[in-house]
Amino acid sequence: MTVGNDSLCAPPQWKFSQVFGERVAGEDIQDVDIISAIGFDKTGDNLAIGDRGGRVIIFERKDGKDTFKNYPTRSKLEQLNLTPACHPEYQYKTEFQSHEPEFDYLKSLEIEEKINKIKWCVSPNGSRFILSTNDKTIKLWKVKEHKVKTVKEMNPNRFVSLENALLAEISFTSEQDKASLSNGCHWNLSENMEMSNVACKDIRGMIADQDNTSWRRCRKVYAHAHDYNINSISNNSDGETFISADDLRINLWNLEISDQCFNIIDMKPSNMEDLTEIISSAEFHPLHCNLLAYSSSRGFIRLVDMRQSALCDHSAILLRTEELNRPKSFFTEIISSISDIKFSSDGRFIISRDYMNLKLWDIHKCSSPVAVFKIHEHLRPRLCELYDNDSIFDRFECCLSADGLHFATGSYSNHLRMFSYGSGSSEGITTEVGKFPDRRPHLQITRQATTRRARRSSLSNLTRDFFRHGSEHSSSDGSETSVDLNSKLLHLAWHPSENLIACAAGSGLFVYYA
Repeated sequence: MTVGNDSLCAPPQWKFSQVFGERVAGEDIQDVDIISAIGFDKTGDNLAIGDRGGRVIIFERKDGKDTFKNYPTRSKLEQLNLTPACHPEYQYKTEFQSHEPEFDYLKSLEIEEKINKIKWCVSPNGSRFILSTNDKTIKLWKVKEHKVKTVKEMNPNRFVSLENALLAEISFTSEQDKASLSNGCHWNLSENMEMSNVACKDIRGMIADQDNTSWRRCRKVYAHAHDYNINSISNNSDGETFISADDLRINLWNLEISDQCFNIIDMKPSNMEDLTEIISSAEFHPLHCNLLAYSSSRGFIRLVDMRQSALCDHSAILLRTEELNRPKSFFTEIISSISDIKFSSDGRFIISRDYMNLKLWDIHKCSSPVAVFKIHEHLRPRLCELYDNDSIFDRFECCLSADGLHFATGSYSNHLRMFSYGSGSSEGITTEVGKFPDRRPHLQITRQATTRRARRSSLSNLTRDFFRHGSEHSSSDGSETSVDLNSKLLHLAWHPSENLIACAAGSGLFVYYA
């Protein structure tokens, strides 16, 4: 990514591509079917989503593997190279139940099965590995394709127990008065061998290969390491370790060791009354395995080097900004809390999302962000109302393109906001997900049945109580811009190499391309 004053980037023209699991108008959406996590693998050929029912659903690119099967000759391959490449399209592959609801009897706490984060791991062979986590437990799943051979038809009257019949007819100990060949073999043995070969060919013709099926197994369970709800997991570039973060601690794990982890960041004070901030998100550097970044509820981003100290919370580069021109209020710290951070592919830049803004940071320039894109500025007069109904605690995610010049995030009313650096416009492009005048029929996701249960808030009590001081606030008159606070686009992911965005609105997965 190259960022400069003279760099101009034309915003892409976004179009609708696909939708999975969308409900028709008036149909109720069960809470367990709402998508809560989404992520591409590094190749972009696989897309996984997690929902509040604890299920992981995998989609695969349907125009990738079969392309060369359809063009076997060299001339056709040359023709394929001349044809314009189309955008990726996906199809449903498989799903499995990753987490189940649990109850912590020691703390009298219900642990939801809701999937908080999904991360694909580097796979050295054809197998796929996925990390999924709920509030307390992380699991490593292995998903592998395999073919199942079945017999289409069988003719039992042609040959019955061919091998046994052959052995029964031929006796090397009995005396038989039959002509023999020069090599000592009997004619009946040769004839039966030929009949056996023909029968085997017939049986092989009756066996058909079914479509590839996915076999999955839970390889590791990483549990009992977090006292607070897990909000982030991130794979390291070394392919061997990953981190998990909750409100106060970040732990370092080895993928092959599930019963031991190292606490590398601990922000818990000796007296909880002295608590000033909590961890909101964490991400490994995409290239350097010793670097990671984590954000806090105060709007700070810290970049740490694990080589400097075993406990990394006091040796960090601080990325922060101060809004000097705006007076501080009760809501200042709440809306400045960063809900998500993402590195650019080269690791030079970080995109962060707080409640009001989307910010682009240069890790070599710590004093201020490179660019600021306003998302919820029109909601500033309604902060009291948003606080009363807990909408101000919504955690919106963000993502950026492979070249680091385009960014996306979500908003209320199922709005997808897309921006481009240096385009000359800070407004960006806004698309209301789920409203298309002309589009192909939507595809359904067949989820496993799950009993609908009453649920508590997905926000951790620590995060909520940290901001609540027991003060009463008067709500606004609500005369501002009409916004549907019940429809919110929280989760989205950018394809690692294409201009393609997958985003979740309710139980529907929507795909856009440019």
